Amino acid sequence: MARRRRSAAGTAGAVVAILAVGALAVGGVLWFLSAREPDLIRERCAADLDGTSWYLTPVQAQNAALIVGTSIQRGLPARAGTIGVATALQESSLVNIEYGDRDSLGLFQQRPSQGWGTPAEIMDPEYSTNAFYAGLEQVDGWHDLDVTVAAQAVQRSAFPDAYAQHETRSRAWASSLTGHSPASVTCELFGLTTDDDEPVELSERLSRDLGLPAEAVSAVGPVWSIDATALDDEDAEQSTWAVAHWAVATAKGTAAVEVRTGDQVWTRDDAAWAPLDEEADAPPSGTVEVTVGTPTE
Repeated sequence: MARRRRSAAGTAGAVVAILAVGALAVGGVLWFLSAREPDLIRERCAADLDGTSWYLTPVQAQNAALIVGTSIQRGLPARAGTIGVATALQESSLVNIEYGDRDSLGLFQQRPSQGWGTPAEIMDPEYSTNAFYAGLEQVDGWHDLDVTVAAQAVQRSAFPDAYAQHETRSRAWASSLTGHSPASVTCELFGLTTDDDEPVELSERLSRDLGLPAEAVSAVGPVWSIDATALDDEDAEQSTWAVAHWAVATAKGTAAVEVRTGDQVWTRDDAAWAPLDEEADAPPSGTVEVTVGTPTE
């Protein structure tokens, strides 16, 4: 009996010791993670609408910027951007995937066998987005249709009502990326490291997404100056915020670390729009300044 009591006590002590070691190990892991990224455990971007933040991953945000930017290039209203983003969210989760149902491919899951283009063309986000809008523009009265009805008229999906679930999120992003909602797009991003993909040149991505001419973009060192009025000189403020929000949404791909417009600035460190310091230089009216960072080890 005594032997059994001592054995039970020893077992209990061993359990306590194991739990203590386990707690130390977990604590060590948590300390290690917090030491590496004290404030940020994942990257994400948000568009705010009516007090609600609608999140996308940085990859999704960059694709949304292309889709909405293409609608601007084509002279379409913000509603077209809402329909485009909602369609891509449903079809591919806003990711340019190389697979799908049967021969479906890309952001909009377009099928080569149905005349959408070659596989290489469809996998080009610029081509596939323009192909989607070309189809949308063929739909009579698309401006007045429900988002899911307009999307279905183009896509011919087996799930015609599925697009509706993405409408509010897509409207938030389309409103922001067309400049209708100032200071409403933010991104929480890790610091730049040499492990990141090679950044895309800012002017190249601006030309693709927004169609801005080369003369609208200039650089002095790491600071790029963008004449947003080249987008639409009739509403300079809206165009300026469209470009500024685009710059934040694409910051992961371009290695942008700061975006300034008017008296507002977004930085990777703060991950939010805030007033410029009094001693800081504000960009000229109608101009967006983007600072590109250098990766570190």
